[in-house]
Amino acid sequence: MDDINFQCVMCGKCCHDLRVPVTLAEARQWLERGGHVDVLCEAIPWPVEPDVTNAFAAYRRKRTFAASSGTLPIRMSVTLAASFAGACPNLGDDMRCGIYEDRPLVCRIYPAEINPFVHFTQGYKLCPSDAWQVSTPFMISGIPLDSATRESIEQIRRADEDEVDAKRAICERLRIDRASVSNEGFLIVSPPREQLLAALLETQSADDMDTHRWTWTLVSNRRATVETLTEVGAVSEQDNGQARDGYHYVASQSIATEG
Repeated sequence: MDDINFQCVMCGKCCHDLRVPVTLAEARQWLERGGHVDVLCEAIPWPVEPDVTNAFAAYRRKRTFAASSGTLPIRMSVTLAASFAGACPNLGDDMRCGIYEDRPLVCRIYPAEINPFVHFTQGYKLCPSDAWQVSTPFMISGIPLDSATRESIEQIRRADEDEVDAKRAICERLRIDRASVSNEGFLIVSPPREQLLAALLETQSADDMDTHRWTWTLVSNRRATVETLTEVGAVSEQDNGQARDGYHYVASQSIATEG
């Protein structure tokens, strides 16, 4: 991987029209400040256990929980995302962050990547060209130079593993039972702020509640995907492009997230 030079030019582009992945604690803080948090649900078909030498599969397994759609085994990835249209509610007119010391971890590491299997691609970032045309080194051989950035990345990765059961419990409390198919898009649930905040406050772990197992419905905007899922025993439906029952499907190429 090439070395990367970068310096923030405070253009504010990375603070507009986003869904920012947050930890459970960050989601609670965001909601308590009056912000909005979405729940993004993505299903990974998992008909057989991958070989133990498959490092990517092992990474995904630690960050997902086992579930099923009909007779198809799946693993569920659930992301809480602080969401806003236009400018971030914490962004000042001077393009400075109003909660800088308490900003989410994903904001702290930008433009670095969380997933070690995702290749850093400058073109996928929101920053203007002059942010990269500097002599300030940001990454050397793919590793951020700043120790605080590296520690924040590790904190996010640990949270992704540690919070899996709690996220499953939140879905169960909110009766969320639909998900997109991995790499196609996200099934976005927008629960009322008070309802999601209550679920976050009540849910410490999945062990302290009687869980209700149900089958997940897999949603896709591709007819071929729906037909294939049906053939392998999954419960699936095709998205019709309209939000319903608090669910909204967004194709992966049109969703804006940080990190």
